Amino acid sequence: MPNISSDLPLPNAASEQFCQLLARPGLRIERIVSTGQCSPPDFWYEQELGEWVLLLQGEARLRFADEAQARHLKPGDYLDIAALRRHRVDWTPAQEITIWLAVHYGLAADPG
Repeated sequence: MPNISSDLPLPNAASEQFCQLLARPGLRIERIVSTGQCSPPDFWYEQELGEWVLLLQGEARLRFADEAQARHLKPGDYLDIAALRRHRVDWTPAQEITIWLAVHYGLAADPG
């Protein structure tokens, strides 16, 4: 994929699209495209890796278990999600394409 905006799914796609852009020891960068998807009820991500996310297009509401209100993200908003911090996506608009840039860090170095 030569461009972050190429090969986008149509709005209302059945599932989110994940595309790995770069992987190196200790680092993985991916594009995530949401078209109305959100986390299942009562589900929380609790990842072993840190994740820095930047919302490039669209909107989303991201909730942390330790905060009372979801954060409403718009293009240009970014945040760092510490490893093991419980979070979920409460909402992305179904009629709009939401593009995330996610940088996962803290991966174990390749032993080879």
